[in-house]
Amino acid sequence: MNTEIHTNTSYQIEHLTFCKYVLRTPNKTISLSFPQMLELRRKINELTSYSSLNRIIDNENFVLLFVADKQHLIFLEIPQLLQLKEEIALVFHTPASVLV
Repeated sequence: MNTEIHTNTSYQIEHLTFCKYVLRTPNKTISLSFPQMLELRRKINELTSYSSLNRIIDNENFVLLFVADKQHLIFLEIPQLLQLKEEIALVFHTPASVLV
């Protein structure tokens, strides 16, 4: 069984300017405003709670998530979901001087 996570299927968040972000997915690039970023963080934190992860694993083993005011739909398997949570945490916990 191959459990390797391929970097070409990763999700990355880039801070462009004040209150503007970009979510890079394997298939597209999604522009996000600060409120949309906050909503994405809320959804990801909710999906990565212990009970939610157990429910996801027991059922379908992936999540379909609407992003940017329901303009985009993204497919996340559990490793991608956890990686996106880490990416979001880095955006909110990295000093602004490092992001510029």
